[in-house]
Amino acid sequence: MDWSKYLNASRLRPTTRETQNDPRNEFESDFGRVIFSPAIRRMHDKTQVFPLTTDDNIHSRLTHSMEVMAVGHSLGLRLCEDVRFQKLVNRDKNDLLREIPVLLKNSCLVHDIGNPPFGHFGETVIQNYFINLFENKNYCFNLNEREKGDFTYFDGNAQGFRVLTKLQVLDDAYGLNLTYASLGAYLKYPNTDKIEKSIIYKKKRGVFQSEKEYLAKIFNDCQLHGHDGSFIRHPLSFLMEASDSICYFVMDIEDGYNKGWYKYDFIKSNLIEIEGMKEIFQKVEIKDDITGELPSEMKKVVNLRIRLISRLVILTIDNFINNYEAICNGTYNEELINDDASGLANTLQNFCIDNIFPKHEIQSLELTGHSVLSGLLDYYINFIFNGNKDYKKRAVGLISNSIIKASLIENGFDHKIIQDTNNYYKLFELPSNGNENKLNDYYKLRIIVDFIAGMTDQYALNHYQKLSGQKIS
Repeated sequence: MDWSKYLNASRLRPTTRETQNDPRNEFESDFGRVIFSPAIRRMHDKTQVFPLTTDDNIHSRLTHSMEVMAVGHSLGLRLCEDVRFQKLVNRDKNDLLREIPVLLKNSCLVHDIGNPPFGHFGETVIQNYFINLFENKNYCFNLNEREKGDFTYFDGNAQGFRVLTKLQVLDDAYGLNLTYASLGAYLKYPNTDKIEKSIIYKKKRGVFQSEKEYLAKIFNDCQLHGHDGSFIRHPLSFLMEASDSICYFVMDIEDGYNKGWYKYDFIKSNLIEIEGMKEIFQKVEIKDDITGELPSEMKKVVNLRIRLISRLVILTIDNFINNYEAICNGTYNEELINDDASGLANTLQNFCIDNIFPKHEIQSLELTGHSVLSGLLDYYINFIFNGNKDYKKRAVGLISNSIIKASLIENGFDHKIIQDTNNYYKLFELPSNGNENKLNDYYKLRIIVDFIAGMTDQYALNHYQKLSGQKIS
């Protein structure tokens, strides 16, 4: 429970930034690196719930992440102001206020930075694609089981860690080179091996084999070990997760209302019997102090959103402090907002499952996403692995040079080879002897997935239509 370790400001590459005239601390510098990154900009056209929507009132992955950031910042401020927490960590409140809130802003803003096109269904498409591919007798890939698992268990969290640490390439293998604390708070699943659904930080493959050495460095230096020696979550990742879930549930319900799928009274009927909700609805529907008029239905929905978020924020802070020791030693095995006798978070989640996700509009467009992502993977894997030089050269030529460059750098290729972009396709050829510089099968597949996972929804659709001959411009 050493917060000097949890708030570790070290970086994978020692910082070279000039601090003489820069009043920001290292975590505030992280925020600047993140907010100006291309990967953040691309989230404006990535699915939150509604794929390929043109409705400006509906959340994209970027607007969702900005709202998660706002809630995370609020949680950080509340935590630092709480005297119970101050006593637990025995640190000056003013120091905490310069560190924890901005760390939560950083981790919340990037929490979905690795998500592929078409939302979480896009993850499912990629997973299923590779499960089938590795069973296909027409292909023979030289991968071990853990390397295969990086594709069959593909996850946006692991892809995000790769984006942050390598793919935002600036001439070295450290990506945005964020602090250990920012990266630690981001990682919900510090797991490179087997998935264990019963253990909260092993529920997913949260880090690929390509980044496992970075994981070990960061988590060893932050002293994030459980009793069995395995890596455990950074305490702040619980707050980041809560921020995400709060926004996910509450704002998805508001999006469904804005789509006209149900009325305010329908939302109310599903929540009114939960402990404490009758009092909340009374406040939501109270007359305006100035006009004396009852709020409109839209105003009621907004009022309800504000009060739901407030209730869940308070619950989150109380659960974090009440379970502080278990969180720090890795034995707390709940989401903070689900650890609640009233069942509010579970009810909100079930509302979304029953009344939003099954809608024809969503499911139809998700299946479009299946066709697009599967089609792109088909084209690139066939072109690159079928052995035909002409196809290989053209396919590699379409992949972003920065994506290929990142893999060459992390594999230690010579500077001249890295700079020779016209001959990148040669690196994908089969080696004729053991001395040639060639990418192995793992990194060939890694590059293809890095490229496709980084696409926006619309770019992926357009690119697929061009490759399949459905459009030419």
